Amino acid sequence: MNVLVALPVLLPLLAAALSLVFGRFPGVQRAIGVVVLSGVVVDAAFVLAESDRHGPLVLQLGGYAPPYGITLIADRLSALLLLVSAVVTLAVLVFSIGQRITDYGRETTSTAFHPMYLVLCAGVSLAYVTGDLFTLFVAFEIMLSASYVLITRRTTAPRIRAGMTYVIVSLMSSLLFITMIALVYAATGTVNLADLADKVALLSPGVRTSLGLFVVVVFGIKAALVPLHFWLPDSYPTAPAPVTAVFAGLLTKVGVYALIRTQTLVFPHSSTSGASTFLLVVSILTMIVGALGAIAQNDLNRLMSFLLVSHIGYMIFGLALFNVVGLTGVILYVVHHITVQAALFLVGGLITRHTGTVSLRAMSGVAKAYPLIAVLFAVPALSLAGIPPLSGFVAKITLLRAGAETATPVAYVVTAGAVLTSLLTLYAVTRIWVGAFWGEVRAPLPDPDPTDEVTVGTGSTSRGMIGATAVLVVAGVAIALFAGPLSELSGRAAADLLDSAPYRTAVLGAR
Repeated sequence: MNVLVALPVLLPLLAAALSLVFGRFPGVQRAIGVVVLSGVVVDAAFVLAESDRHGPLVLQLGGYAPPYGITLIADRLSALLLLVSAVVTLAVLVFSIGQRITDYGRETTSTAFHPMYLVLCAGVSLAYVTGDLFTLFVAFEIMLSASYVLITRRTTAPRIRAGMTYVIVSLMSSLLFITMIALVYAATGTVNLADLADKVALLSPGVRTSLGLFVVVVFGIKAALVPLHFWLPDSYPTAPAPVTAVFAGLLTKVGVYALIRTQTLVFPHSSTSGASTFLLVVSILTMIVGALGAIAQNDLNRLMSFLLVSHIGYMIFGLALFNVVGLTGVILYVVHHITVQAALFLVGGLITRHTGTVSLRAMSGVAKAYPLIAVLFAVPALSLAGIPPLSGFVAKITLLRAGAETATPVAYVVTAGAVLTSLLTLYAVTRIWVGAFWGEVRAPLPDPDPTDEVTVGTGSTSRGMIGATAVLVVAGVAIALFAGPLSELSGRAAADLLDSAPYRTAVLGAR
């Protein structure tokens, strides 16, 4: 069964190469992508079941014994995120296929999109299952290389300038990442995460703290923590809806996953430590600054991008508490946020196709003209705001419980900040509802640039686009319906994070 860990990485890479070969046959390209990502969903479900039943699945590559070789490992956390991410990438691919057929017809080829999208999926999967820092760096570079292409395809000069912010920040973060790996290797002689769990504990407190802070900065850029978030609201809104949806749903969460993995396995701390206080301060700043930034926006996509930043703060809040309840809330929140945020950006794409604009002041009457789109927006929006009984409420109530149970003044303040952020989020999504959905129906504005990749104002959608969006909305509802079993699974995953001995034993063997 251990070979199943490699398939979510290997299958999309092979499919990307095959998609290039059949670049002149759009029907074959689409079939390859859908079939392969469907297979990844099935594989991820098996990996999750096996890791939950029997413990982490470990695959040693290259014929080298750990910690010197490349290790792929799937425990409960990585397997769960692998499954949720696979579902989202499949749904977004179906949306993009429906959008392209609607705009350009069935016979128009897309040489770059399908291969690059599959490469992106492979990078996301590799980030979840890798067992060492350098392969994690490779996974991020795979994701970034593909995202550079996807974010700048057939776009305008202003959008390319905005995309350059994303490229430059990503290159700088990669430089910091490889520097951090070099420093860790110089201090410990290893980059294997399981081996680092033992070696970092032997370092002097000053060196250990410096390396831990460096890791937080590197992954904080990728997760868009305040004040390292400045690149995201300028970059994500410029891309087509499917690309923005998968970026918002997955790329920042991979950064959060890397923070969770390193802070629990390599740099563990207690809920009363200075590191915990630092992360709590970062979390409340991220929540409040992101929410206030969202309220100030008139651009639909920028508003949702700031909300994305804001809700990363909830995940760091639970991580900073460093107890089972807090980490359970983090896992629930990541699962909820991946599905809900991707769904919201897809709905945003549907709205702009019918209105021809992203300006909230220039649109109205969507609920009257397209009531199904209104429903598809309302459910994930209310979930994001934490309205019961939706998935966002389940995740937030777990985090609030963890904050209330942590007997520190800072935790109490951040818990109150989390409640305030939920109210600000509700206000922000209400602004979208009032601006876009209420009022009289307006004629769509014309597409300002019909030659670019982002087609708006057409008033046309396909069943594939609506169906893919509905699947993500239903997935968010399913998280709430199965909150009991999912919370139990998340609790077991949280316990694994706090007790890293099984993870280290699975990789390194008994020592």
